[in-house]
Parts: sequence; structure tokens; C-alpha cells
Amino acid sequence: MASNDDAAAGAANGNGNQAQPSLNVLAQYVKDLSFESPGAPNSLRGRDKAPGIAINVNVNANPLSDKQFDVNLTLNAKASFDQEVLFNVELVYGGVFAISGFPQEHMLPILFIECPRLLFPFARQIIADATRNGGFPPLMLDPIDFAQMFQQRIAEDQAAAKVKVS
Repeated sequence: MASNDDAAAGAANGNGNQAQPSLNVLAQYVKDLSFESPGAPNSLRGRDKAPGIAINVNVNANPLSDKQFDVNLTLNAKASFDQEVLFNVELVYGGVFAISGFPQEHMLPILFIECPRLLFPFARQIIADATRNGGFPPLMLDPIDFAQMFQQRIAEDQAAAKVKVS
């Protein structure tokens, strides 16, 4: 005889016939890491104002199988003072994700919003450690709004499609 808890769980699951959606991180890895300080040791001296820092972010996803995906978060940060490059750090940080039970229309947002959101804190720490180990104060990247980034990318793709049709 089923308990009330079992009956409630079965009802919540559609009588237990549908698999619950799941998103699991199977692996995380550094695919590429580069730190350059072309002007060292002169670039390490103190300055009276902060350098300009340009940051670029990109996300790519590739299927490995029906339910496994490789998601790469690419972060580039370049610090300059006047015309001098103080440092340039580039990181491609990847994760292998097992994703199942989600409707197909949710897959792109999961891959391009949720997966990089899970990877970002680890990538942020690697960037901070690399800049600190390069002799600079650690570069602590601000949180990234991957949802806004995804919406912007979709809008750009739609605009490009309209230009091709015209």
C-alpha cells in the first residue's frame, strides 16, 4: 500500500511516468589559459590612476551526445595604461553537462544561461589568481548577466537573418 507521501510524489510527477528534469555537471576543465605582461617589470610599478580594463565574454555549446553537452565560457581581460598593455589574460573554461527531461524550447537558455552561470565562479577565480600571480592586484570580474547576454545574441541573430532575407 502506498503512503500519502508516495501518492503525492506520484501525482507531482504525473503518476511517476515522466522523468524529472535534471542538469548535472559531469566535468569542469581549463581548455586554454594565457597570461601576458609584455611590459614587465616596468608595467608592475604603481600608478596614480587605475588602468583601463576591457573585458570580453563569449559562450559556446556543442553536443557530445543526445544528453551531454560541452559548454565553453571564454573570458578575455586586457588592462592598459595610456598606450601600454599592462596585462592580457585569456581563459577558455569548459564544462561537460548532462541535461535531460527539459522541453526542447528550454535547451538553448539552459546551455547559454544556466551552464555558464554555473561555470563563472570558477573561471572568475582562475582569472583573479592569474592576474595576482602575474604581479598585479587580483582582477575580480563583476557577475555577468548571462540571460541579458543570451537575449542580445538572439536579437543580433534575428537582425542578421532579416538582412539576409531582404
